[in-house]
Amino acid sequence: MLHPHAQRKLPAALRPLQVYQRCVELGQGLEDPAYAALLCAIDQTEFHSDTQATPFFDGHSAFAAMLADIQAAQQEILLEAYVLRGDATGQAVLDALRKAVARGVEVRVLADAFGSSQTRRQFWSMFRRSGSRFRLSRRPMYAPRGLLPILDHRKLLIVDRRVGFTGGMNIGDEYHDGRPGEAAWRDTHVRLQGTIVSDLAAIFAESWESAGGKPLAWPSSHHKTRPGCRTLVLDSRPGRGTNEVFASYAASLGAARQRVWITNAYFAPSRAILALLKHTAQRGVDVRLLLPGHCDIPIIRSATQGYYHELLSAGVRIFEYQRAVLHAKTVLADAQLAIIGSTNFDFRSFNFNAECNVLFHDTGVADQLARAFSRDLEVSLEVDMNIWKKRSRWTRLSAWLARRFAYFM
Repeated sequence: MLHPHAQRKLPAALRPLQVYQRCVELGQGLEDPAYAALLCAIDQTEFHSDTQATPFFDGHSAFAAMLADIQAAQQEILLEAYVLRGDATGQAVLDALRKAVARGVEVRVLADAFGSSQTRRQFWSMFRRSGSRFRLSRRPMYAPRGLLPILDHRKLLIVDRRVGFTGGMNIGDEYHDGRPGEAAWRDTHVRLQGTIVSDLAAIFAESWESAGGKPLAWPSSHHKTRPGCRTLVLDSRPGRGTNEVFASYAASLGAARQRVWITNAYFAPSRAILALLKHTAQRGVDVRLLLPGHCDIPIIRSATQGYYHELLSAGVRIFEYQRAVLHAKTVLADAQLAIIGSTNFDFRSFNFNAECNVLFHDTGVADQLARAFSRDLEVSLEVDMNIWKKRSRWTRLSAWLARRFAYFM
């Protein structure tokens, strides 16, 4: 059920630069039937047409919904997190899972060993004693030995193959109430229902089996569906989906006619992605980047700033979020397209991580992201060329230097 297929060589006509140009020439942009057909060809699948989606823009509402669905679980819970902390939020999730096991629910939990490296062993022992099937993801079986560390950066919760969650939120207090001395992080997550949930379960199964877990059972689905959003899952890991995800983003940039508003936590793009963003702005599209004004990894913020001069010169508008750490990863194009997921615009996400995103070809979800983006701009600082040039020489020099090492971050 996984798509695209592993080790697939993307045909020349479906490669990022080619699909970008094809979509630039489409008469109806994102509404052109050829755009949707192109995405399906890239991802080797069809759109789901029955997705029910509820986006969340703060940890309080997202975790309340996740805990409510865990508490309602009857058969199975699948949880995958890059960061799973042993703090109050992690403990609340553990308690809910323990109660689910006591009800007879089968629970599988997968955490990335690197992302969760600060979590104490006692907490993992509590998970194992709870009756959950628990594993830490280290170097996946599919990863070549010479490759840089491969991280499981996905954030998934699937309940009874009926409800799924994904997006940017890990399991920790920083997304929920905030850690001491800081406000709660700004992030975006989404609750999903419909046939798309089977795709999320298949993605979890890939990660679970790569971490040494036993294969999941695949019973016949009898869940009733109803009309909803048109969606595609854009997921990747080394050897599967990396080129396809890039091509899908490139097609969306090329098909945009009015706006491309991107929120991203760790922005250090390749030359190819940078060129597409610049070209999109130079076509007259309103390209805006909402980036962190405060970052939990300062060197990445410096690397991000190393791209400012080039982007501003091309007409891209840049905003730095001031209220808290910005951790969301979303894309909004015109009034039709929205992407919510875990992929950052950096080398690691597009090449070395396991990631999961959902593309919505739906005006309703796009409108919700547009309103959230506008709210975020109210507490953001726009960085134009004059402001950038007025920043200290050391700031600009450190940004230039950090960008040179962005590939390794």
